[in-house]
Amino acid sequence: MPALDYTLDALRRLTDIPSPTGMTRACAEAVLAELTGMGFRPRMTRKGAVVCTVAEGDHPLLLCAHLDTLGCVVRAVKPNGRLRYSKLGGWNDNAIENENVRIHTRDGKVFTGTVQSVHASRHVWGDITAETRDDASLEVVIDEVVKNAEDVKALGIGAGDFISFDPRFTLTESGYIKSRFLDDKASAAILLAVARDIADGAVTPKRGVTLAFTVYEEIGHGASTFFDLPAEDIVAVDMGCVGDDLTCTETEVSICAKDAAGPYDWDLTNELIARAKRLSLDYAVDVYPRYSSDAATALKAGLDARFACFGTGVFASHGYERTHRRGMAATLALCEDLLSPCEP
Repeated sequence: MPALDYTLDALRRLTDIPSPTGMTRACAEAVLAELTGMGFRPRMTRKGAVVCTVAEGDHPLLLCAHLDTLGCVVRAVKPNGRLRYSKLGGWNDNAIENENVRIHTRDGKVFTGTVQSVHASRHVWGDITAETRDDASLEVVIDEVVKNAEDVKALGIGAGDFISFDPRFTLTESGYIKSRFLDDKASAAILLAVARDIADGAVTPKRGVTLAFTVYEEIGHGASTFFDLPAEDIVAVDMGCVGDDLTCTETEVSICAKDAAGPYDWDLTNELIARAKRLSLDYAVDVYPRYSSDAATALKAGLDARFACFGTGVFASHGYERTHRRGMAATLALCEDLLSPCEP
């Protein structure tokens, strides 16, 4: 299977596995099994991340992508049998209305439901389009015959249970990929493709390379335990934002020069730009003031390394997102070029 086709297949499989921040073990175990099947010896950290050395050598490179996604937990069971939610990660409530969800109980049961306005029917409530969407005006309607809180509790659903959103993965004939959680499962799939190409001999690293699939990135401490990993360079393979005064589009690889945590390393970022030019990739350089990454987290925890961030352009981030095969291909190409030290 060609590298890009494998990447898209891996992305589809990863998005099918619910992994809201704090409930990532199933997704991490799938990545662990995939890497093991390639002949590598990955390990799962105590925190639940997956770390895999795919090449030994000097000038070690650490490539990170995160497996955790946005989601929510049950905040309370309401008297009418609906659920109030509490957010996991920084998403906008407007982006989840009418979304199908799964409710994951602490004893392993899974129920389906839908996020609805508490004034869902126009025939009943009239025009409520101006109503602010939040956890008071939206609620999770469970797909079970329940009339009150006691009925819900009898199902085994209660406060602290997790709620995951339907990803609705779609690949269009024109090459667009539409799905929730392209941030950052698109990059996780790309790192799996890097590992596969190394295992198959399609690429040969000329430096030490470790792949890290983090968890808890969406709440700010994903790579905080990686301060002791061997790395001269750490690169967060995440996503590029699309919109406002940004130049990136979904068909490009976006190189982040600065985000909310501050500027990325000048020399390593310049190196990424030079590599993109040499490979004739469609790329953009942008500043994301409402963004942070695993690279910044690892540096704050004490990792002494150069650090950078890039990824495929993603429209409608933290909502129902969209990218393109061309952006994915460019990101994969830049990742694999990094497997060799920069030419003088």
